[in-house]
Amino acid sequence: MPRPPPDFFRYLPCPPEAETWGLAVTGGGQLRNAPGTPYPPAGHPPDHAFAWDYGRVLPAWQIVFIAAGRGRFESRHQPLRTIGSGTALVLFPGEWHRYAPDRRTGWTELWVELQGPACARLEAAGEWSAASPCVELDRAPAESLLRRIHALLRGRDDASPGFSPESSAAAWELAARVADARRRHHRHENPPSAITRAVRRAEDLLAERLDAPPSMQALARELGVAYSYFRREFRRQTGLAPRAWMQRLRLEKARRLLGNSRATLAEVAETLGFSSPYHLSAAFKRAFGVSPDRWRRGLNPP
Repeated sequence: MPRPPPDFFRYLPCPPEAETWGLAVTGGGQLRNAPGTPYPPAGHPPDHAFAWDYGRVLPAWQIVFIAAGRGRFESRHQPLRTIGSGTALVLFPGEWHRYAPDRRTGWTELWVELQGPACARLEAAGEWSAASPCVELDRAPAESLLRRIHALLRGRDDASPGFSPESSAAAWELAARVADARRRHHRHENPPSAITRAVRRAEDLLAERLDAPPSMQALARELGVAYSYFRREFRRQTGLAPRAWMQRLRLEKARRLLGNSRATLAEVAETLGFSSPYHLSAAFKRAFGVSPDRWRRGLNPP
């Protein structure tokens, strides 16, 4: 059985490429805290270390994953709670927090520090939330991903300085896992309503019937929903009225057909159920700001 990698930590300055990639790994590490031993141990950088009595505030985002053991966590928005193996703590800049392992079990923690404009965008979009910073992840894949990021951090040397696109890609995967776990938990706690299921089903049906668009009233009847209620909820949940949503799908498909085939505008219009090439051309120009013919000529085919 392979031995686990030794404990380590490393912190780096935020590279300028963080603006381009959105996320950059600027630190990380692993700590195995044995039962009955002090926490945190001596030797951690003073700007990242903390004592339970005082807690701490970080200047960047961190994701701390508990790979084994159990303990406790508290933050400004999260009351004191128990955490254990499989829990990821999403720590926000400027957010007071504290955590520690249970002295009877100790724990193994793996963490990464992230910086870049995508962190704030994910928070603003509600994908990460200081109000619910504890997220349960599938332990094995999450641990494997963090160890991959750590291997990239540990492998940095004078021969490979600077920004690592591979670590940024891994950080995006970790962010996606956290967001997906939060969404799954939300769906479990808040099962979709009948109208939400109807809207999702309507999206599928509209995508299947691009060549013969149904009337929206008929679609509402098929779904067993009053048309006015269906239309209002569809717009609220997707940002577009049902007819506009379907029109956008048809025009996106028209653009793909014009870009990857030699089909004429008339043939594309017939395929997608437009009444004439003229109507397709007018709708295309309203949506994309250019006529189909000019858009196709701009592709410069050989």
